[in-house]
Amino acid sequence: MNGQSIRRASSSSSTRSILLNPPLQSVGSFLKKTPFAIALFCLLATAAAQASPHRMVVSSGDCRDAELSGQSKAFYDALRARPDQRLLGAAEFGERLFPSPSRSFEDLQRQLDAAQDQFYEGRNARASQLLDDALRDIGRLPPGESRWKLYVRAQLLHGLNHRALGKTKDSDAAFLKVLRLQPKYQLDPDEFAPSLRQAFEKLRRDQARAPKVKLSVKSTLPSSDVYLEGLSVGQTPVLLELPAGAYELSVVKGDAVSFPRQVQVQGADTPLLVDLAYEGSVTAAPFPCLSIVDGSEERTLSHAVRLGGTLGVEEVIVVRLERPSSGPKWFAATVLNVEGGQKLREGGFKTQGLDAPSEALSALVDFVTTGRSPSNLVVMNNANGRAPWDAGGARGAQSSSTGADLTAPNRLSEETEVSTTGARPRTGLRVASYVAMGAGVAALGGAGIVRLLAQKDLDALEARRAANDGRLVSTDAEAVALRGALVKKSGLMTGLLVGGGAAVVTGAVLFLVSSPAKAPPVTLGVVADGTGAAAAVSGSF
Repeated sequence: MNGQSIRRASSSSSTRSILLNPPLQSVGSFLKKTPFAIALFCLLATAAAQASPHRMVVSSGDCRDAELSGQSKAFYDALRARPDQRLLGAAEFGERLFPSPSRSFEDLQRQLDAAQDQFYEGRNARASQLLDDALRDIGRLPPGESRWKLYVRAQLLHGLNHRALGKTKDSDAAFLKVLRLQPKYQLDPDEFAPSLRQAFEKLRRDQARAPKVKLSVKSTLPSSDVYLEGLSVGQTPVLLELPAGAYELSVVKGDAVSFPRQVQVQGADTPLLVDLAYEGSVTAAPFPCLSIVDGSEERTLSHAVRLGGTLGVEEVIVVRLERPSSGPKWFAATVLNVEGGQKLREGGFKTQGLDAPSEALSALVDFVTTGRSPSNLVVMNNANGRAPWDAGGARGAQSSSTGADLTAPNRLSEETEVSTTGARPRTGLRVASYVAMGAGVAALGGAGIVRLLAQKDLDALEARRAANDGRLVSTDAEAVALRGALVKKSGLMTGLLVGGGAAVVTGAVLFLVSSPAKAPPVTLGVVADGTGAAAAVSGSF
């Protein structure tokens, strides 16, 4: 009996040991994998909570005005110096819209000479590398006859080099890039062998018989010059019949130059309308700028919103110099939401000379990024109101009798600004997104703390198992207690991770779908004469 009891107890103990070990292994495995998940969730949550809108700064006015460019650049530098700002750089702006060559026309000509020398010396791989490199920069040159001649020479050298390497199809493709735009082009008999000229003539005949695609190009500015691969092919509206394929297209009229674009000519007909009035108003140097020709502010702001959409930013800050017929000169900034096209806020400060005061620039940066207006700013969130630069003459006349500087509503205190126009407008969804993400971050942080506490119990449990020859037995009260604590902490940590992750995702979704609320229109007027002064506040509350 005693022996049987001992055997049953041993069997029961062994069974319990087997039942205890798998949960311990799964808990340990789970705990070892959670630090990465916690770190990932915390990183995503922090990024979502702290990310500021992706912005870009563009000036508007006379893009050749050195004062406008200088003060716009100073504002851009002040904004870029702020922490946590996601700002499209001026260099990236130019590279994406108007990529410039890294070498001059003369440099590229010398590189083609070097490639030709490499070809004649039998270094075909090096020649091919030089030609590919040159073609990338040739495509960035201004359109015109000089660029086309470089392009033709590079393609013909490519054709020669590919044939020397036995790549007949690649050679034909290079020759066809010339023939598709100049079907009557003739090879120089002094430079090309008779067999090569015969092959070139065969390609000409084959291409003449091949089906063509109609490319029609129109422009919002009539009689604009159309260029394909740098070659002038006519003026808008123009209808061309071309072999199917990709072409580099530019439209130019005077100083207005379109964004360079790759056009896929395919199908029966390819119609294309280029808004040169918009694209031609954009320049990248010396600072990103929208040229104002007809003085239409609304058209300029519309162009700014389109530009922001083209470059994939969330907000566009349009800065400009305002020169009223009388009164002081102003440097103003308008913040536009790209998705909805709304004017979020507008502010400005008085300026004299070529350089903007650093204190005023800093205050304006505070305003455009936070919506709070320091005392030396005029704030116009009211679409029906008038900024002081729009009516500076009248106010200047009113204030002249007292000699006081009452040109206006720019002497608002910070408290008044907060109470009238409010901070940066947010909807209820936006506030809810912050609450959800904050709760999610707190939950994930709690999961991290629970993980650290569980590690101590796990280490102690491993020590108990080592003391029992690698097994956990039910008679070890301390091991059972440690296992129970681990199971509870594992469940708690799982709940915190799932709940925190869900809260972060919910907050991120709410942040993306929310939109800024329209601020209530408020205006403040100041009037002074020889008998006294008066102020009036009007708006909807």
